[in-house]
Amino acid sequence: MTATDPLTGTPITADLVRGALELEPTAHGLLPHRLPARARRQISEGQTAMAEAQPSGVRLAFRTAATAVELDTLPTKRAYRGVPGPAPADGVYDLLVDGRLAAQTTVPGGNVLAIDMATQSFELAEGTPGTARFTELPAGEKDVEIWLPHTERTELVALRADAPLAPLPDRGRKVWLHHGSSISHGSNATHPTGTWPALAAADAGVELVNLGLGGSALLDPYTARALRDTPADLISVKIGINIVNADAMRLRAFGPAVHGFLDTIREGHPTTPLLVVSPVLCPVQEDTPGPLAPDFADGTVRFKATGDPAEVAAGRLTLNVVRAELARIVAQRAADDPWLSYLDGRELYGEADHAELPLPDAVHPGPEGHARIASRFAEAAFGAGGAFAGA
Repeated sequence: MTATDPLTGTPITADLVRGALELEPTAHGLLPHRLPARARRQISEGQTAMAEAQPSGVRLAFRTAATAVELDTLPTKRAYRGVPGPAPADGVYDLLVDGRLAAQTTVPGGNVLAIDMATQSFELAEGTPGTARFTELPAGEKDVEIWLPHTERTELVALRADAPLAPLPDRGRKVWLHHGSSISHGSNATHPTGTWPALAAADAGVELVNLGLGGSALLDPYTARALRDTPADLISVKIGINIVNADAMRLRAFGPAVHGFLDTIREGHPTTPLLVVSPVLCPVQEDTPGPLAPDFADGTVRFKATGDPAEVAAGRLTLNVVRAELARIVAQRAADDPWLSYLDGRELYGEADHAELPLPDAVHPGPEGHARIASRFAEAAFGAGGAFAGA
């Protein structure tokens, strides 16, 4: 087959897609979702709806001898009104061959979602699909994965190649189900396999299902039910920072909400290793309650906490308060649940790490920070003596 020969289409079916809980038919194709329809019907605000439809950790996976592959998609880009600096760059598509990053590309155009940071209002301008094109892949049979842009809603339209594509065989790898905030979602990572959960999964040799939801790790019952109902061999939940920076709860409500969240997960996974992870270091919120607010004072996007530390005594939450409560809850529950364990997030990114790799916007790590967190998590969770080591 020459470079001018047409490629042959392959229907995009669920057995070619990993990391999504559902595929919703749309006017253009299929939209991967990271929360099921039952949960989506209970979402009452735009942030979570946007986050769960951004395909962090979602990838097409197939076995093929193809040397050229094309994926048509309809992306939805974001534009922020009133925010200094350039618009967000086009989302990156990572192509892996036998587990190694082999090529990257982008799909220009598509829809544009204009977001007003002050009012949190949204306005959608519709666009047209484009093509992620990969050529000069190595000859011979190989495992191929196309990881979708982790923070760019992506409708799957068509898949073509110059050789047949078959669903990737089961390699016997454990499934790791993870839930967390925007850091787990991948904020400030520059490409989808550069998020810390993707890096940790690759290091540990496990299959990732990433339910990191930017701004939306709020102990919502519908998220707990999604975790409960998703098959998994290993589960981790990173709890706390969104609760604090949204000023969503007081201490009285936080403890029972954590218990309820874990109770729901255990309904579906009674003996699955379950690791509770507290927030990584975030100096602006260590001892200052939320809510968090954007700060454009120096011409860039940074965040600041606006609460009063004096109100901690009245039950306002900070990261230090949350860590102490999570440690207490896990210790209490572990007496009857030997598969439950706790990890202080500052073991993943702490004071020394912040001095070396400061948070670019005061909240989210940069690419080097994601790599640091991934390496530490892989060692702490999957290494000898870790929460997942025995599994």
